[in-house]
Amino acid sequence: MVHGKTTTMNMITGFIESTKGSIEINGYDISKKSKKAKREIGYMPETTPLYNELTPKEFVSYMAELKGVSRKIRKEEIQKVLKEVNIEDVQNKLIRNLSRGYRQRVSLAGALIGNPKVLILDEPTVGLDPKQVIQIRKLIKSLGKDHTIILSSHILSEISQICEKVIIINKGNLVAIDTPENLEKTVKEEHALLVTVEDPENKINDVVKNINDVQEIKFLKELSDGTKQYSLVSKNNADIRKKIFEIFAKSGITIFELKKSETTLEEAFIDLIDKQKPEEENVKKEIKQEKNEDKPKKENKKDKLNKKQEGGDK
Repeated sequence: MVHGKTTTMNMITGFIESTKGSIEINGYDISKKSKKAKREIGYMPETTPLYNELTPKEFVSYMAELKGVSRKIRKEEIQKVLKEVNIEDVQNKLIRNLSRGYRQRVSLAGALIGNPKVLILDEPTVGLDPKQVIQIRKLIKSLGKDHTIILSSHILSEISQICEKVIIINKGNLVAIDTPENLEKTVKEEHALLVTVEDPENKINDVVKNINDVQEIKFLKELSDGTKQYSLVSKNNADIRKKIFEIFAKSGITIFELKKSETTLEEAFIDLIDKQKPEEENVKKEIKQEKNEDKPKKENKKDKLNKKQEGGDK
């Protein structure tokens, strides 16, 4: 049993003490050798806590001092980190006057100073505009070449683009640990095609019956322009594209788009969570049943009256 992702990250970094098990960072137990373990960690919390009266350079310098970076190399390391996160141009401005995107970079610079082996980033792109999101994602990917990065995010498309391995937590339980590609494959319908058509007379279901290699047709949604999207699953890996074009054209059904079905990490997540619901219900029923079995049965009024009468007769 584990907690939510932010709580888990707080336990990894030593902000919260774990109640069970152990956490090791690069060989150091966070509860037994916390100083050595914390030297291996760079942490960027979701709230981006910064000192607004400092400049980015002063903030990173302060973080370097806290992390015990040697005075001999401190100046050089600060400039290296400022350059790495691309905030050299604002290094002498007050943090309170910086945009959200720059503040995120300053927080990341604070996590990076001291060259930690592990970077823990909690919702690093929250509140950023699309351009800033792209820049931060690119920066995180480049940092992944030299650091192990643990990234927490509600934006699953972001996880797909950045991460090599995904851990899904639902209500304190580990639901899955795998690569984004493998998780997406778990919900992928083999040999499925997505077709978007204009079919004013709704003939598609009858027309598809004439294609022997089609195993199943599913209506997905109606789009704003009046076209409809369907999923077609073929039998035995059959390529049905040519037949679809021929038969639909003869039947007056216009094809706007035809492509292979692709699944997303969002769909995999929803599928995994939905599969967990029946298991959760079964566990709840079992617990309730056990509690009921342990409870002593209460006597009803009739039973009590019978016992009294029996006692009187004796």
